[in-house]
Formats: sequence, C-alpha cells, structure tokens
Amino acid sequence: MSSQTLIVFKFNLLFHILEEISLKLNFKIINVESEKLLNIEVENLNNYIIISNQKNLIMNNQIILRNLPMRISELLEKVNIEFLKLHFNNQSRVKIKNYIIDLNSRQMLLNDMQLKLTEKEINTITYLSKVNKPVSIDELQENVWSYQSDVETHTVETHIYRLRKKIYNSFNDNKFIISKKNGYKIS
Repeated sequence: MSSQTLIVFKFNLLFHILEEISLKLNFKIINVESEKLLNIEVENLNNYIIISNQKNLIMNNQIILRNLPMRISELLEKVNIEFLKLHFNNQSRVKIKNYIIDLNSRQMLLNDMQLKLTEKEINTITYLSKVNKPVSIDELQENVWSYQSDVETHTVETHIYRLRKKIYNSFNDNKFIISKKNGYKIS
C-alpha cells in the first residue's frame, strides 16, 4: 500500500474516475463526503493531499480544481507535483525537542513563534542533534566550520554564545544547547 494518499473531498465523479485507474496510480485514493470524516482521515495520515472542486476548508495540502474539464494526464501530473512538493517540504522539517527546524526557510519554530537562523546556526543545531554525547569545540570546528583543530580561534564559542542568546530571547529557553566540560550538547 502506498504511503501517499489522495483524499477526494465532495467530488464523487472524480473519485470514480480515479478508482477505475487506481492500479496504475502511485497513491491511495479515499473518498470523503463530510468535513467531520475528513478531519478524522487527516488525523491518521502523514502524507496526504485533498482534492476538491470547491475551497471550503481551512486545511493545508489542497488542490482545488476550477478549470474543468481537464485531461486525466494533466490532473495526475498536478497531483504528483503536489506530492513531490509535500515530500520536499516534509524532508526539510526536522523535529528537535519541541522545536521544528525548517531547513529551507532557515527558521526555528515553536507553536506560533519563529526565529530566523543563519546557515551556520542551522548546521550547528543539526550536527549537535545527531549526536547523543557532548560535542567538543574541535569537532565542531572540523565538521561545521571546516577548520583544522590546531587553529587557535574562538569562533565556535562565540557562535554558540550568540545562538543560545537568540534562542533564549525568542523562546525563553536557556537549556536548548547546554555546555558540558567536554563540549556542547542539545539537552
């Protein structure tokens, strides 16, 4: 079974057309007739797109078909492009603790709050998040900044200090990146 799901919302004719060719599609098709059922379906899915001929929802991942009739090949192309966009966007979002790090927009998100980050800040956070032990300054210099460990510099300490300050000012979180005697760690 495919992990991609196309939810056909209040559009029976389209559902029946797609159902006839469903063996040739690279996504699962669900027909939904009420907003209540739609909410239930969406809760249980990660990778979905809603297709309808009317915009009456306050939901993401929608394709609204207005210019009908349309060739089925054009429709399928449109659906596949939306699935690709969805996949790309989902790949760019990394969950670290309670935060979402959006790699594309270089933002750190928590509820309705957002913090713009630099590429080095993103790289530092993602590197620290992949390791379950404190990361030494030398390791960060080598793997995030591409400096040799014998170079005398305070770049890492300065960068971490500024990053922690930004996170604290935006989210009131002074424990996101913690200092250990042998390096830095995301707590």
